[in-house]
Amino acid sequence: MRIALLADIHANRLALEACLAHASSQGTDRLVFLGDYVGYGPQPSSVLDRIMAETARGAIAVAGNHDQSVANDRDTMTPDAETAMAWTRGQLGAEAREFLASLPLRFEDGARLYVHASPQTYPPWIYIREGRDARRALEASRAQMVFCGHTHLPALHGITATGQLVSFDPVPSVPVPLPPHRRWLTVVGAVGQSRDGNPAAAYALLDTTRSEITHFRVPYDVQATATAILEAGLPPTLAARLRKGL
Repeated sequence: MRIALLADIHANRLALEACLAHASSQGTDRLVFLGDYVGYGPQPSSVLDRIMAETARGAIAVAGNHDQSVANDRDTMTPDAETAMAWTRGQLGAEAREFLASLPLRFEDGARLYVHASPQTYPPWIYIREGRDARRALEASRAQMVFCGHTHLPALHGITATGQLVSFDPVPSVPVPLPPHRRWLTVVGAVGQSRDGNPAAAYALLDTTRSEITHFRVPYDVQATATAILEAGLPPTLAARLRKGL
């Protein structure tokens, strides 16, 4: 089975469509959405329409912190993010908000665990930025493989049977073997708001038959989305960050 893993879409319809088209070209069998479908970007309704349609066809989706903020009317973010949250609430209908409110925080699929951030329980939205964060995250779960987003930065971490931690910066389009004698944690990068200096969309593809994962970067019309951010009246800094991939 080939499983496409997509996180941090952030209301960026063009980036989502580009990644879904690319995943389809790779022979994807299942879609897994790892949270943060809204926030920052200018197209929350159309993004959620697509994700709701995919989940109706069997895709898996878990909640991110932006999704919960919109659903629960909580503002606990940066000023720009809170401005985007307030605007997003005004764009969404009841069905979309109910969908966001209904999403689970985690989904277990055999030996695989899908979450938005670290699977640690408290606090709920822990960033996995380095090896020690990955170790704590893996220690908080019994899953052999954990998949998440939240940092917007692609990464791969593994723990050997003797407890040694190994970490990789994935090279786009290069498959990485996931031998079963190790436990693995993958941060899949961001579809809709890259933060590694490359504005292209990011997602990962897990091949369960070959036991390997491949990270991809997918180009899309970044300028068109940045323009849509400005036309929506959202903070100009959000458009600037999108163009720079930061």
